[in-house]
Amino acid sequence: MPIQTVGILSPGDMGQAIASVLNQHELKTIAALENRSLRTRQLAAAANIEDVGSLTQLVIESDVVLSVLVPAAAAEVAKQVAEVIDNVGKPILYVDANAIAPQKVKRIAHLIESVGGTFVDAAIIGPPPRVPGRTRIYASGKQASEFQQLGNYGLDIRVIGDEIGQASGLKMSYAALTKGLTAIGTELLIAAHRLGLDEELWQEVSHSQPELAAILTRSIPSMTPKAHRWIGEMEEIAETFQELGLTERIFYGAADVYRLVNDTSLGQETPEESNRDRLLSEVITTLADEIADE
Repeated sequence: MPIQTVGILSPGDMGQAIASVLNQHELKTIAALENRSLRTRQLAAAANIEDVGSLTQLVIESDVVLSVLVPAAAAEVAKQVAEVIDNVGKPILYVDANAIAPQKVKRIAHLIESVGGTFVDAAIIGPPPRVPGRTRIYASGKQASEFQQLGNYGLDIRVIGDEIGQASGLKMSYAALTKGLTAIGTELLIAAHRLGLDEELWQEVSHSQPELAAILTRSIPSMTPKAHRWIGEMEEIAETFQELGLTERIFYGAADVYRLVNDTSLGQETPEESNRDRLLSEVITTLADEIADE
């Protein structure tokens, strides 16, 4: 089936950027902005996403619905979409691109398929795709090749298998490394600040681990406005690892780090408000001062 219209759930920072790429390549994107925030409406308008009002209308008009949400919302929104599919009788392709555990995405797939929809498991790795070549979308499931049509409209989509859960498993494994490392780096640098050892630690890390120093310099300042989303992502990773018989404690701890960051002034900024030129040392000082001692 040729894809002509893509419904975006929801046009936040990532969803808006994906829609913008599709629109630039002349593929229509729509969103259900009924009762959504002013920021979401503004992001949608900036990307030329058409507002169709309700979720029902979005399902009616879409060939593909792409779900890009905070992890905690993924299952509930999928349930709402399934109810609409059942009511209107339209067998759309539902693509779950949320950072959720493989066992959870399998349950969502069963829900969508039980009402006549088709399903693809997807995983976004990289930043919002505003710069070509930096963002990859991995996909799995029997309908993944259908979703791969969007590769003709500016997205880098890579099919990795026929099984639901493969793409999500890749996301969980990769984010455990990248965002897990950022959480560890954030906490240890705050600890060094409180011990009065900022300069000494950073000199040693820069000397003995220059690649790591470069990663932390880049990743921690850009993390703060996204910490609220990464809480749930770390919890999903914890559930994934627990299901595999591994320890989940590391990632519940990482979730706690992001929860602390989220409660600071830096964590309350939106990506648009965040100062992208803010130095790592400034970020750590602010976090160390604002995160209360337990």
